[in-house]
Amino acid sequence: MSPGRWGWSLFGFSVTASVIGTALLAQVPPADLKPEDGSWLINLTLNLMVLVFALVGAVVAARMPANPIGWLFCAVGVVMALASVTYAYAAYAILVEPRLPGGVAAAWVSSWVYFPALLGGPPLLFLLFPDGRPVSQRWSYVIPLTAVGLLCQIAGVALAPGGLRDSPVSTVQNPLGVDVDGLAAGIEFTGLILGLVSVLLATSSLMLRWRRARGDERQQLKWVAWAAGLLASLPLAGALDSVAPNDGLGVDDHLFATVALPVALATLPVAAGVAILRYRLYDIDVIINRTLVYGALTITLGCGYLGSVLLLRLTLSPLTGQSDLAVAGSTLAVAALFRPVRTRIQTLVDRRFYRQRYDAARTLNDFTNRLRHEVDLDAVGADLRTAVRKTVHPAHISLWLRP
Repeated sequence: MSPGRWGWSLFGFSVTASVIGTALLAQVPPADLKPEDGSWLINLTLNLMVLVFALVGAVVAARMPANPIGWLFCAVGVVMALASVTYAYAAYAILVEPRLPGGVAAAWVSSWVYFPALLGGPPLLFLLFPDGRPVSQRWSYVIPLTAVGLLCQIAGVALAPGGLRDSPVSTVQNPLGVDVDGLAAGIEFTGLILGLVSVLLATSSLMLRWRRARGDERQQLKWVAWAAGLLASLPLAGALDSVAPNDGLGVDDHLFATVALPVALATLPVAAGVAILRYRLYDIDVIINRTLVYGALTITLGCGYLGSVLLLRLTLSPLTGQSDLAVAGSTLAVAALFRPVRTRIQTLVDRRFYRQRYDAARTLNDFTNRLRHEVDLDAVGADLRTAVRKTVHPAHISLWLRP
């Protein structure tokens, strides 16, 4: 079988497993599951993440079979699909049809099978992107370090005594639990330390590759850096979830934080696939610019909204005894601040990260303002040559005026 067919076969397996898992989980009454496990939105985002990884992996593997990045994405899709179908089968077999065999075994497998995807995929991607090889030979040792860390974490969870982690039923006990004080926890902690070290080393190798890269390779690295930045911003969502578990708007913040993880992970294969296939490669500068602007805008307005709600509640509660007025006033204030704050943040981002384009835009704006009041042809020509020299940086400028 050709490499392309292998890639699409893995994609088909991932799709089939996801569909089976969704169908089985739909038969389980939501009341019998944990609230976050029974959410249709979370299940949808998890299945979409599986499909994105598998699809991008199949496309890259078919186009560039020698590049292991495509096969890495295929493996992540398969592993996450296995996690989905084993969890769904465990829930169905334990809660709906207890006569079916292997329910506890499926729950045991689902408690650790997703580890290679979540904990091994990102460091290997950072280490091997974009050509499938480490930045130098001495960085190859990060691969076995990542593998050892994964094995330790899997062993720690698989051998932990007591209730199974992430089980659909809290009463299910680990059939292979080792009743030795601290053994499983120590193995898992060792794996966690090794995994953290491998992530730091892989990120360092990516930064080293960035410093050495030129041209298209630098643009490729920007795509993955953008996706990694989104993934690294998730701790902020977790912090907001712990500080403000309910924002008063009917939004389940825990649900948002749980959905954000698969969505952010799904940006990794998309960004890497675009970069490897070099499809609209240079659009990344616009995407990064918009991400910085609207990310900073969201944080600024969100913090302002929370602060104003708290302040108005403290001020108006003795008078009105209700919080609706505080929410309405804060919403109107945020809506009024949207445009001026966005303009200010756009200027700051351009000045800090896109200085050349910022200076060029300011030069053109100054030239346009002077042109409105300039009547001398020689002065206009001199201003035009100055503007072109500052914005385009040509080797030579010639201005021809039609008589």
